[in-house]
Amino acid sequence: MYAKTLERILALLCERSDVSPGTYAEMIDRFRSLRDYGRLPRGRARREEKLSQAHIAAAVFGLVAVHPKWAGHVAILLEGLRPVGGPGASFFATETLGDAIAVLLTNEDARRGFIRLTATVAETGVNSNGGAEILYERDGYKRHAYFVPRYAVSLLQAGREIGFDPDRSRLNAPATREMSFNARFFERLAQEYELAERFPAAPEGDGSEYNEEEAEQERYRKLGVRARSRFLNVGVENAVTWPKEEMLIKFDRYHLVLMPKTADNVQSVHIDLAANRLDHREAMTVVNRFLSILAWCNDNFAIAQDGWSGNPVPVPVAKRNLAFMTASNYIFDRKIPVSEKARRALALFREARNAQQNGFISYAVLNYYKLIEIPDRSKNGVKKWFQVHLEELRSGPRTEDIERFFEMCGQELPHEYIHKSCRLAVAHANKYSKSDPDDAHEIARLHTAANVMHLLARRFIEQEFAISTIMFSGD
Repeated sequence: MYAKTLERILALLCERSDVSPGTYAEMIDRFRSLRDYGRLPRGRARREEKLSQAHIAAAVFGLVAVHPKWAGHVAILLEGLRPVGGPGASFFATETLGDAIAVLLTNEDARRGFIRLTATVAETGVNSNGGAEILYERDGYKRHAYFVPRYAVSLLQAGREIGFDPDRSRLNAPATREMSFNARFFERLAQEYELAERFPAAPEGDGSEYNEEEAEQERYRKLGVRARSRFLNVGVENAVTWPKEEMLIKFDRYHLVLMPKTADNVQSVHIDLAANRLDHREAMTVVNRFLSILAWCNDNFAIAQDGWSGNPVPVPVAKRNLAFMTASNYIFDRKIPVSEKARRALALFREARNAQQNGFISYAVLNYYKLIEIPDRSKNGVKKWFQVHLEELRSGPRTEDIERFFEMCGQELPHEYIHKSCRLAVAHANKYSKSDPDDAHEIARLHTAANVMHLLARRFIEQEFAISTIMFSGD
């Protein structure tokens, strides 16, 4: 049996599985996903390769995926499920759910006693997905064989099938989607499999199902994608010159992929960590260096957003959908503060938060520091204020940022660290202040400091000016 033949057969078998049956295009997407995940022969050159029983099992499991493009991933999850109680308690002594499908395809006795297979890829354990049940008849009794992820080691021991409750094993997911395959499904599939073996024929169709895949492979080749690629993807808000089409460019000794802005995605930079021999932070520094060159050449802004890494191909970065709060009954009654210093404090706080949100972390640190200077404190007075309130933070609930901040200080007093390594570091550029806003390690350090200084700034405004955080004053 060839893949194209199996694709048609499964589409026919699933025609009446729902009141809104899927289109044939959906099945095409499922099979493409299975090829992408290596669960079916991949590439036009393997179009005439006969499918193994494992291939057919994977295609059946791919039907369980709610979204067709996840079929390959779902097949991997389900084919490796193990029987509760070990092979002795399994359906026809099979060791995996994939083996059970192979038995149903080739063993008439197994199909004669088989009643139903029910499978799900819901979360059935902590960070663990997938579960299945085979209902069958033997010696005049209905029996159950349950299958769970291989990580549920305690359930795989002999005897654990006794008293096993599948409903309690799926408590991790409040709602579960399941798909069932009855005896008619496997009887028909087995017949088609046998006919294909007895009467070989050429593959159906003209191979056009590979056209899109080949075009995509060519696209990835042009973008420098390799077998072991692992890309960092970074969105960029900018007003600099950018290519209209995605392209691979050389920057210094590095290769970067640039993607254009679309209706759904921002302009973005992508760098292959493996090919360029960089870790995440080193690559982020290279991206920042690149944007700095562009900002200089175009005399305009280029802001790197947060990025992520790990994809085998460059992935477009979606436009930011910034969270906001709404209220059905919007009640607002506030006045401009009378105090000039209070007004400046709120202005500096807003600028600091804006800078922090948009990646200008040096200015966020500087503005938070300037807030504390508003009461005309001397340098030592500002240090003293930080000393007192940092001690209060240290003795209060410890967040990850606070813990990391005090670790960064090392042997240096925290208030001295804020003055020298934060305020002076970002306000000056002499030999004693070498903060580099392109360096990803430095950016991470300043982000931690800014998060702690943000807490201190809010404390300062509340205590110094008694400015309420409630939108309705009631006055």
